[in-house]
Amino acid sequence: MREDLLEQLETWHEEDEFEQIVDAIADIPEEERDYELVSHLGRAMNNLERYEEAVEQFLTVAEEGQDDSLWHYRIGLAYYYLDRYEEALQAFEAADKLDPGDEDTLEFLDSIRQKLAESEPVEELAGEPVPAESKAEPVVAAAPATDADPDQAGFWDDGAEGAEHYISGPPADDLIASVEESLVFKLPASYVEMMKQHNGGIPRSRCFPVRGTEAGDPDHITISGIMGIGREKRYSLCGPEGSRHIIETEGYPEFGVVICPCPSGSGVVMLDYRPSGNDGEPEVVYVDKERNHKAIKLAPNFEAFIRGLVHENAYKTGLAQE
Repeated sequence: MREDLLEQLETWHEEDEFEQIVDAIADIPEEERDYELVSHLGRAMNNLERYEEAVEQFLTVAEEGQDDSLWHYRIGLAYYYLDRYEEALQAFEAADKLDPGDEDTLEFLDSIRQKLAESEPVEELAGEPVPAESKAEPVVAAAPATDADPDQAGFWDDGAEGAEHYISGPPADDLIASVEESLVFKLPASYVEMMKQHNGGIPRSRCFPVRGTEAGDPDHITISGIMGIGREKRYSLCGPEGSRHIIETEGYPEFGVVICPCPSGSGVVMLDYRPSGNDGEPEVVYVDKERNHKAIKLAPNFEAFIRGLVHENAYKTGLAQE
């Protein structure tokens, strides 16, 4: 009898008959509803956009759901559409930990981080102010994210292109010092530490939200990859098409270091040392080649920039219901 009911619930779900699911389970006394039935009920309520009720149902089986990625995904979805992004972030991070690499989970995580980034102000670094005409208002990097940490398995897309043009072995201290001497800038500690773990490459999430102040400012930028510390790879800091080459041949400003080329040569992401000096902690800016090399601030430091990267799917309409 119970197996027949579960089969019928799945059939109704596939046929988008979500009201039928709710009605059928509502006829069962609450004390007789087990984890599986409550999960079906909460999922149906999500699909009916009854998110508050869905959360209530999922919380009744929270203890049983702690090791179930679907429980975290479903309650995270409800929180997301209720605009409760901090709770949604925790839920989807837990889902990703239990079931790493699920595309829908990663898509929600990217969107949540973007929304959190857009909702909080960034504190300026100490130092001389940058002229207002040269920079737009900053965007906050998203809260620390499990799959955006440089030592986490999900961050890099280690395909053939990255291996050929970006990725080098871990840099030795003497190479780091030599590259810094050539660049005339001290590299941020967070960047050096990241490169010691994975020296350059192409991230899975390559977009960063932008809060511009002028007409024509983009709502986000896309990077092609992150340059590693070295001289041999095409896109390493001192490589054939590294920072010095780009600055010298394409007219980019000399206030810092190019760390990320962008598709189609539309611009670059740079470490900007103007507020801090050559040995200080640089900000991260996007320099728009098409707009007379205008610099738009992205993040107060490199670590915040890395944590604020989002997947391109965050800029596509609609996110997946289950």
